[in-house]
Amino acid sequence: MSDQIVAEVTDKIYASIQSDNADIDLHIADLKQALAREGAKEAVFDPAKLAHNNRSGRKLMQAYFRQRGVTVKFSA
Repeated sequence: MSDQIVAEVTDKIYASIQSDNADIDLHIADLKQALAREGAKEAVFDPAKLAHNNRSGRKLMQAYFRQRGVTVKFSA
């Protein structure tokens, strides 16, 4: 894997979500590594770019990412 920054991996996750979660687990693993390299504790996502921008969709995303070791927050 090449060294990717969090913003690049986040964009790939948005694309994956729009493509019915294609390769989402690979992108989450990349995100986890990018966060560790940058010393960040959590990933921040724009809820407007999510396929299901409602409370249950956001909570489901947080739970799925948390199971894989990534804390997710949403921008205002």
